[in-house]
Amino acid sequence: MLPEVFEEKLRAACGEDLAIRIRKDNWPDEPMEHGYAVAGMDGLKEYFGDPDGVVDFVGDAEILVTQLAPVSRGMLERLPALRMIAVSRGGPVNIDMAAARDHGVLVVNTPGRNASAVAEFTLGAMLAETRKIREGHEALRRGDWRGDLYRADVTGRELCEMTVGVIGYGNIGTKVVRLLRAFGARVLVHDPYVQLAPEDAAAGVELVAFDRLLSESDVVTMHARVTEETRHMMNAAAFARMKRGALFVNTARGPLCDYDALHAALTDGTLGSAMLETFAVEPVPQDWPLLQLPNVTLTPHIAGASVRTVTFAAEQAAEEVRRYLAGEPARNPC
Repeated sequence: MLPEVFEEKLRAACGEDLAIRIRKDNWPDEPMEHGYAVAGMDGLKEYFGDPDGVVDFVGDAEILVTQLAPVSRGMLERLPALRMIAVSRGGPVNIDMAAARDHGVLVVNTPGRNASAVAEFTLGAMLAETRKIREGHEALRRGDWRGDLYRADVTGRELCEMTVGVIGYGNIGTKVVRLLRAFGARVLVHDPYVQLAPEDAAAGVELVAFDRLLSESDVVTMHARVTEETRHMMNAAAFARMKRGALFVNTARGPLCDYDALHAALTDGTLGSAMLETFAVEPVPQDWPLLQLPNVTLTPHIAGASVRTVTFAAEQAAEEVRRYLAGEPARNPC
């Protein structure tokens, strides 16, 4: 999230009279912090930046636009002029929302900012596994020409002949469904809080119970938010209900999955393979058991990273600031 892009979009939306100061931190080259691990940062799930440094930087500003800067209760008590925070993320996980409400600070976010990026990445992840792209690549790097990958009893399957289960039908899940429709896959969706879009229902997409999705899907892909209800929803019992040899994809959030149970399912043959983009602990330890398995593809939480993600988030945040300055209601209040 380049602050120069945000400044450009803010001035385009709100005019040149804004007094803007910008700050760059060293994320993603350095890992994020997690609120539960640091005293005084209750209410924050993940963030980046030294709280004292953030307070000094914000100072007497009325509006803060940020991606990852922490805003805790103690920090808000030191920022009496702050009235609005625009968080360029799908959720304000770096803000103590209870404290913000107590202090009368409006918090807005940018839902769907990386939905297209993650949806495209998810399809790429499926193809890398189902069409043996990863296996072929790794073999060639070792100097091994895997001609056997052409064998009918070894080679991969096409999405058009598979059933894909999509867990979560929000900004990202809906886009994944529409991309899968273009590939001709049979698509099942589990999300107890939504109804299917008419065009998806007309195209044969089915909204089904969790157990049915697991038992009928050749691929299961995660796109749910982390809540008490969804935490570790993919556990040993869930993996046991999946088709033998199925593919599991997680480009959503690490806490949705019990990774010890996933490791067991991948080593005992319950699952055929997995593609993992998010993890319970990030960065993952170098000795993490899943890194050692030959039937797993892993990437360092990059699915949402694209040039368009930056510009789209900046445009959304700038519009929220414009609405605030004009006395209009926020589009995406948290």
